[in-house]
Amino acid sequence: MTLHLSPPPERAPAPAPPRRSARTRWHLGVNAIVALWLALFAAVATGHHFLPHAYWLLVHTLLLGAVTNAVVIWSGHFAASVLRLPEANRGAPAALRLAALNAGAVAVIGGLVTGRWPVVLVGGCLVGGAVLAHAVWLVRLLRRALPSRFAMTVRYYVAASALLPAGAALGVLMARGDLAGDLSDRLLIAHEVINLLGWVGLTVAGTLITLWPTMLRTRVADGAERAGRRALPVLLGGLTATVAAALLAPPPLAAPGVAVYAVGLAVAARPWWRAARGKAPRSFAAWSVAAGCLWLAASLTALAGILASTASWTTVTERTAALTAPLAAGWIAQVLLGALSFLVPVVLGGGPSAVRAATAGLERGWPARLAVTNAALLLCVLPVPSTVRVVCSLLLLAVLVLFLFLLVRVVVRGVRRRRGTAAPAPEAVGPAAGTPVFARHQVLGGAALGLAVVVLAVAGGGALDVRSLPMTERSAATRADGTGEVRPTGHTTRVRVSVRAMRFTPAAVDVPAGDRLVLDVRNTGTDTHDLVLETGARTDRLRPGDRATLDAGVVGRDLSGWCSVAGHRQMGMTFQVRVTGVSTGAAASAHDHTGDGTSAADAYDPMAAPADGFTARDAALPPVADTTGPQTHRRTLTVKETKREVAPGVRQTLWTFDGTAPGPVLRGRVGDTFEITLVNDGSIGHSVDFHAGSLAPDGPMRTIQPGETLTYRFTATRSGVWMYHCSTMPMSLHIANGMFGAVVIDPPGLPEVDREYVLVQSEFYLGERDGTADADKVRAREPDIVAFNGYASQYDHDPLTARTGDRVRIWVLAAGPNLPSAFHVVGGQFDTVFREGAYDLRPGGATSGGAQVLALAPAAGGFVELTLPEAGDYPFVTHAMTDAERGAHGVLRVR
Repeated sequence: MTLHLSPPPERAPAPAPPRRSARTRWHLGVNAIVALWLALFAAVATGHHFLPHAYWLLVHTLLLGAVTNAVVIWSGHFAASVLRLPEANRGAPAALRLAALNAGAVAVIGGLVTGRWPVVLVGGCLVGGAVLAHAVWLVRLLRRALPSRFAMTVRYYVAASALLPAGAALGVLMARGDLAGDLSDRLLIAHEVINLLGWVGLTVAGTLITLWPTMLRTRVADGAERAGRRALPVLLGGLTATVAAALLAPPPLAAPGVAVYAVGLAVAARPWWRAARGKAPRSFAAWSVAAGCLWLAASLTALAGILASTASWTTVTERTAALTAPLAAGWIAQVLLGALSFLVPVVLGGGPSAVRAATAGLERGWPARLAVTNAALLLCVLPVPSTVRVVCSLLLLAVLVLFLFLLVRVVVRGVRRRRGTAAPAPEAVGPAAGTPVFARHQVLGGAALGLAVVVLAVAGGGALDVRSLPMTERSAATRADGTGEVRPTGHTTRVRVSVRAMRFTPAAVDVPAGDRLVLDVRNTGTDTHDLVLETGARTDRLRPGDRATLDAGVVGRDLSGWCSVAGHRQMGMTFQVRVTGVSTGAAASAHDHTGDGTSAADAYDPMAAPADGFTARDAALPPVADTTGPQTHRRTLTVKETKREVAPGVRQTLWTFDGTAPGPVLRGRVGDTFEITLVNDGSIGHSVDFHAGSLAPDGPMRTIQPGETLTYRFTATRSGVWMYHCSTMPMSLHIANGMFGAVVIDPPGLPEVDREYVLVQSEFYLGERDGTADADKVRAREPDIVAFNGYASQYDHDPLTARTGDRVRIWVLAAGPNLPSAFHVVGGQFDTVFREGAYDLRPGGATSGGAQVLALAPAAGGFVELTLPEAGDYPFVTHAMTDAERGAHGVLRVR
């Protein structure tokens, strides 16, 4: 039996153009929703660097938005088709379900982005309720239908729809927080398994029973329905075992569940394989679906391996993040685009010739597009340089945008044709009306063109990042001759070098003069490293567990090496190549390669004024929420690398939390909970350590690599002004380069004041212009600038303000990384001093005393209060006067 999704043969031309049927109008309208979500996904991908929660947004605009709508729309259509019933998934009830689904999706995304969990809860309920209502409608459809050969397809849809509310509930629970230990990691894995392998996976498996042979224009293989019936309980059993293990057991016990799920897919897919062997795929739709299934198989294999070899659920979430692109883009997106390419022309209708024309429009250049998609995606998941990965991501985005353009054009032309405002489509020719036929040489030529595009993109990325070049080309292009005057021996010395705990092991190797040196480097540590020789030969950046081979060529003199990640060399990550059997003079001819940039310190003039229109960073402390009882503060901190002015005419590349140094000031009360999501949009590993919380640092303070996220949750149990900072080694350099900020926790009963400011003192160790901090200066504790709130002397040019008689409170944090602070207001006296959680001085003390300075060690904080009875400009400084002269001063202007 063949499932007939193609339109009936064309009839004789009618005297007037046919009007669009209600069925066509419905499908055009609801599939426009899918297209809009895909367009939103493309927009988020384009501007993800400027959006909070960008990674989460990318995944959910595609899966929660586009894919979930497509599943609801087309599962209803297919259910009616296989049950031989009039399509009832239209009209007011269906429209209401789709409206609730999309309102819920918008609420979930909006609530998460704005940090409003009640909105996420409402959205999750709407999504789960809409899909559950869809499941009820499918069950009613089954009950009223006559026995059907392919009724099991609808059972797949019912099972999938019953699973999604559970997955949505887990997602809402994770968004709420308040999760102890590794529970958030467990819930995340269970949430992903239910939604990806359950909701999407079961729907795809059920649909392909009939859609796959229809795409191939062949009969459904014998035994397909029997295989489908046998596979469904196996798939559900594997899902149940995996989710149960994720919630209750260690990771290795979840691996068998994934394996059982894969076996279920294999059982269902045997007839699909037989159908493809009988009639090979010849269209974009079929090849796109086939490629998607291959990505799913590879992802399931990788997932089972990760679970079987990992003891910690936290580590599982870190490692499975690499499977997001293969599953979302490789499997789900390719299946979705393939299905739309086949089904949209059928929905447009108009007869075989019109369907053929629409299909040809959607399949324009499909061999090249398919090759670009899969080759670029493969490079994205491989350990390639970041520049190449970015270029390949742009290629993937371009392919998606091209598909959307073709889709809109085909739909517009189809609608015009049905209205009679466009020329009729040419008559169908070929073996199967509705299926454009590409000759074999066209397919191969298009695929070769697509691969050539990817190769050129990789070459372009390599030109931008010399580390991506093959070692032989790189050596010839960038390294100085390391042979000295020595005759090659023809022998090769090969050495294994491991990287761990900021050290190379061994840290030095002896090589006979004239030997070729090959280093097999493996990163066994927990951070990203590389190995660079002074000749220019180097490895790529190696993530934990990665390996690389460094070909140093023929060696005739001693060579120095190091890790080029900022600050790692100063932490002791150096490497030596010692040549034996050569004269001392030749061996000593090595020379040091230093940068030729101009130091930013040369441009720093402490007396210089900023440009006209300069505005200092707002030092006003944001007020604490006027509520009763403990509050939960949710905030996303995105690590960004940005070039900023730190003094008039002086720019540095800073590593920042949310683009500013210091990072955002957070405020709360004792008992409040802070849930911080750290997103690493930088180019190296970073982390965060909140002094305001007390918890084991192993998990929340771990270093995350570019593109990764973590959630840091703590409860403020003690008052004070607390530092937060990056704790990735070398910590001193990360802090000096801008990765620090303040958390203010009010002491109980803190009285209101007229003005309240926060000043964070820190140091800048200027490197090359527009470069990062000079690690050698950091190590030597020789700052060029000491500043309040990240800019030298900024409050001299844009003063803080108060009125005579105002009570002013100034919170001060000495962020360092190296220097203390001795905060003093010239002409003022403090009647209140709160330092490191306790009052040193309060008004009305027995001795009627006052204070002139707030003395703070690095990382310490507190506040002072004073009242200034006369108008005038009151300078404030650190009374370590050399540091004040380096920029740690400002003005409090009283009027």
